[in-house]
Amino acid sequence: MRIAIASDHAAVDLKADLREYLIELGHEVADLGPETDERVDYPDYGYKLASVISDGTADFGVALCGSGIGISIAVNRAPDCRCALVSEPLSAALAREHNDANVIAMGARLTGPDMAKACLDAFLTTEFGGGRHAGRVEKLSNSSH
Repeated sequence: MRIAIASDHAAVDLKADLREYLIELGHEVADLGPETDERVDYPDYGYKLASVISDGTADFGVALCGSGIGISIAVNRAPDCRCALVSEPLSAALAREHNDANVIAMGARLTGPDMAKACLDAFLTTEFGGGRHAGRVEKLSNSSH
């Protein structure tokens, strides 16, 4: 799979760990930055990530910041993105199965590397269930309510 990963300064170390983990699993990974822990604004990196999901450059995204909240809000500004903030594997799996999430968000200050990897595993190995969920997911990308 083609997976893009982005963070803010608070999650640079977790981003590096997850990038390497994804590469070890055989995925093609695009690291959208930042490269250092110098202060940056999470919306900038959330918007970068949303852009490559929206244009099809990446199949899935991983969004990281201190809590995961801010960057997930930024990613979800794009109608084609369904970013789910998770902290354990069941939520990650349900985000895929029920919501067809294409971006997973986690907080580096709240979720350790091992749990983050478990969340990624659940997210990437769960298929969208379709069925009764499909119409609901379609409404998420429809800007007219």
